[in-house]
Amino acid sequence: MKQGINTINITLKVWRQKGHKDKGRFETIPVRDVETHMSFLEMLDVVNERLTLEGKEPIEFDNDCREGICGMCGAVVNGIAHGPEKGMTLCQLHMRKFSDGDTIAVEPWRARAFKVVKDLIVDRSSLDKIIQAGGFISMIAGGAPDANAIPIPQEIAEKAMDAAACIGCGACVAACPNASAMLFVGAKISQLALLPQGKPEAAKRALSMLREMDELGFGNCSNETECEAVCPKEISIANIALFNREFLKAGFGSSEK
Repeated sequence: MKQGINTINITLKVWRQKGHKDKGRFETIPVRDVETHMSFLEMLDVVNERLTLEGKEPIEFDNDCREGICGMCGAVVNGIAHGPEKGMTLCQLHMRKFSDGDTIAVEPWRARAFKVVKDLIVDRSSLDKIIQAGGFISMIAGGAPDANAIPIPQEIAEKAMDAAACIGCGACVAACPNASAMLFVGAKISQLALLPQGKPEAAKRALSMLREMDELGFGNCSNETECEAVCPKEISIANIALFNREFLKAGFGSSEK
């Protein structure tokens, strides 16, 4: 133990895979003197430095902002997307949440729609394709002053903002037994359908995004609620219910019923 700094010794079991067509495996890596104030990604940085000095290939993992905003850092830690702490991304998880001697298993998102790029990195562009299929409005909405001129009940505005907090990390897909993207799509549907600007295209949006989700290989929702439990922004499954309502209204040929 370093003087004045709490450290622990852990054993990492990390998924290593060269590409989506290659067979992957867990690699066991003993890690000594991990400083407990480190974030999980900082710990991986240190491990990679040591592996590089030993002439070994470092662990590939995704990251960007490291502030819980971008959603790129996603990985499954001990069977839980983003790790054991509720309402946070993997980059916000700190090593003080683990104990000396722990074995920590780290693996990528598991979903047919998320192909493994390498090790812990997966291709999540399928979520972008769902947005492209309908997660937008086509009208000219004007600037902020124009939006502020439209009276919207506070409760509705807050629900729309809560849905818009989704960062598209894919944890909901990774946690779902069916690899469903319904929480993600439901949030994107809700943030627009709840507001006046999003209502004219609500029916078309629901149909287009659901069709794209199915074509990309995501599974169906069976109300397991695992998605809500691991979402770093704590998006409510009530958004899935709203999505289903919009889909049913579209099926009846009316987005205003």
